[in-house]
Amino acid sequence: MVKINSLRSQAAIDFVMTYGWAIMMVMVAIGALAYFGVLSPDKFFPNKCTLPSGIACVDFEARDAGGGATALDISLRDSLGYDLSGVTVRASGCTTPTTYPLIKNGEKDPRTLTVQDCAFSIRQKYKGQVNVSFTNADTGVSHTFQGVIITKVISTI
Repeated sequence: MVKINSLRSQAAIDFVMTYGWAIMMVMVAIGALAYFGVLSPDKFFPNKCTLPSGIACVDFEARDAGGGATALDISLRDSLGYDLSGVTVRASGCTTPTTYPLIKNGEKDPRTLTVQDCAFSIRQKYKGQVNVSFTNADTGVSHTFQGVIITKVISTI
């Protein structure tokens, strides 16, 4: 004779196992979608420019002007507490960096620097590392900040 308690415990175990397998399969499916980029936040937020605090990436644009002329425009604002001299911007995939002599601390208008000869084409997504090198105008100490830019390449022709 089988006790009623053992039947209840068997039913409970069957219930937990069935739902456990179902939850595990859902988690595996979500993991696979995330791994292959289907749930990537880059698809929902396609444009971003991030630099360390103190140097703000106010605006940016990757453009193809036709005839092999490509460029990456970056508008920077300094709020580090000191003026920046010899500001040089380099971007991955671009061969010609740009240099600006002086960016004053807290300037109202950001400085737009253009990095040229970039390896991208129109309607392509550009994702690259950006290095901003500068010298503290007060102390003469050199620094390099690294950031990331993700944007869609536009045509200006």
